[in-house]
Amino acid sequence: MKILVTGGAGFIGSAVVRLAIARGHSVVNLDALTYAACLDNVASVADHADYAFEQVDIRNRAALDTVFQSHRPDTVMHLAAESHVDRSIDGPGDFIETNITGTYNMLEAARSYWLAEGKPDTFRFHHISTDEVFGSLGETGLFTEDTPYDPRSPYSASKASSDHLVRAWHETYGLPVVMTNCSNNYGPFHFPEKLVPVVILRALAGEDIPVYGAGENVRDWLYVEDHAEALLTVLEKGALGRSYNIGGENEARNIDLVQTICHILDTKRPKNTPYAAQIRFVTDRPGHDMRYAIDPTRIRTELGWRPSVTLEQGLERTVQWYLDNESWWRALQSRSGVGTRLGVKA
Repeated sequence: MKILVTGGAGFIGSAVVRLAIARGHSVVNLDALTYAACLDNVASVADHADYAFEQVDIRNRAALDTVFQSHRPDTVMHLAAESHVDRSIDGPGDFIETNITGTYNMLEAARSYWLAEGKPDTFRFHHISTDEVFGSLGETGLFTEDTPYDPRSPYSASKASSDHLVRAWHETYGLPVVMTNCSNNYGPFHFPEKLVPVVILRALAGEDIPVYGAGENVRDWLYVEDHAEALLTVLEKGALGRSYNIGGENEARNIDLVQTICHILDTKRPKNTPYAAQIRFVTDRPGHDMRYAIDPTRIRTELGWRPSVTLEQGLERTVQWYLDNESWWRALQSRSGVGTRLGVKA
């Protein structure tokens, strides 16, 4: 297939691009190259004959039409989004414009192209979203594809809105779509404002490792390369109009995750004191959801996918990647907001 990937220079998008090229697909990587994007993420495929890059903002409808007309993709994988909850608290406008208006533009550009091509049966618009649209769980229970939406942050509300638009374009206009909602990702090329890289990099720098509240918040952790494989599986095999929840089957409290990373660093780069001694509890994030957990039964039973990496295996690989790729993350340290506490304006 020729796949148009939006946000392909970001964390999850670049994993999709690399895997798609490795599997013999052609990829058009469309990315605005905002603060969290990095072309080094796709440097390994940049010279491949089946790879093309377009620096385009999904808020620019005319530019999107040009990309569709010039590259004529078989499918779309829409990952481009503002995704950091803390940034959405401080500046929700960017999330509304990119995640809602940008998705609307993508849907309309894709619909126009699909109609002009004669509604080919093979066309798919795959919308990639998050489990955060479902809100917060108590100590028990799991998110299913039928869980009512209950977003609690500007980020999750904007992604919930985009999900509803995609469903509406399928039901109203017949646009052939598939949808996925994933749990928390981690792994190589993770932008250094998110929890896992923050812990690794602050530990290595000898700085305080911040943990929100008491560290009791629970997340289901999904290794990014497993996620990329799941996304391609849904693109190729998913039923039209259907959504699939993608989970890592690896629930952990934030404090346990942080301590595990510290223990891995104790082994891989030992120092005189344990890294866990650098942990500091800080004021919690406003509206911090207590627990996310996904029921992956649908994607496992219908499409035969399940994660291949345990949390311990994935964290060990991730820590080693950051140790081996210091030049990558050092180049990002000066970008806006990196290394500072965001999400406190509320």
